[in-house]
Formats: sequence, structure tokens, C-alpha cells
Amino acid sequence: MGGNDGKQDQAAGKMKKTAGDLTGNEEMKSEGKSQERKGKGKEKLENAKDSVTGAVKGAGGKDD
Repeated sequence: MGGNDGKQDQAAGKMKKTAGDLTGNEEMKSEGKSQERKGKGKEKLENAKDSVTGAVKGAGGKDD
């Protein structure tokens, strides 16, 4: 798996959320929560894609 599989967004979002908490910056906190959710969504999508690819390979499909 290459590139950003969602973990980078989750980590960055968590840092923004924490910084927003510490500074009382609600906008930064909200952006962090949003970025974290985006990362979790990307990770779920990648996992689903990997499952489908594995199922196709297991069913005798070709990996082009």
C-alpha cells in the first residue's frame, strides 16, 4: 500500500485537535476532528479495497 492510507491524516488531525484544546481554539479543534474522520474513512476504504483485491485473487482472478 503506498501513499497516505489515512494514518497520516489521523495523526495530523489528532495533533490539530490537541493543539486546539490546549489553546482554546475551537476552529483548530474542529478542523482536527474533521481531518481525523477523513483519515479513518480513507483507512476503511483502503481496507475494503484490499479485501476485494484479495477475494478476486483468491477466486482465480489475474493481478494486472
